[in-house]
Amino acid sequence: MGINHLYRKIRFGKPIVVVSGLPRSGTSMTMKMLSEGGLELLTDGIRTADDSNPEGYYELEKVKELGKAADLSWLQDARGKGIKVISYLLRFMPQTLNYRVIFMHRNLHEVIASQNKMLEQRGESNETPDDRLLTLFEQEEKKSKHLIAARSCFDSIDVNHKDVLAEPIRQAERINQFLGGGLDAERM
Repeated sequence: MGINHLYRKIRFGKPIVVVSGLPRSGTSMTMKMLSEGGLELLTDGIRTADDSNPEGYYELEKVKELGKAADLSWLQDARGKGIKVISYLLRFMPQTLNYRVIFMHRNLHEVIASQNKMLEQRGESNETPDDRLLTLFEQEEKKSKHLIAARSCFDSIDVNHKDVLAEPIRQAERINQFLGGGLDAERM
């Protein structure tokens, strides 16, 4: 841990564990892993499980207030707990707190296919052509990774969706180590 991170920990307290990435990149799966491992999550259950996410979404509606002129004091209560924040909203996280970001990656063609299937199951359609979505998603991942690297409030680990499916124990142990080692990696 660098001196800047130590200073931030002393000044701002426990980090908020943030699971981030593009939609459909494995963020809900990772939130479930954290919950199983023993991390308290901030969720509200408003978005319930469905065919696209049978285990649930693990979301908190207040996260959608990021980027709006809203009261974000609730984030103080998130210290030491886990929340899910899509990559685009990371830029609105107050820099007066510490964050441990688990950034999920998934093959972008799989992300698009999963999103299209989810929309179809809801009776909705995607108006953006897949090739345009691919470009937008590539740009968003690049911007988010640059932002994380540029802000001292963020520590991050990259986790690939396919690696979690192929080596769940190994990836759970990586995540656990990144978060300080207090979770049950076997249960994750």
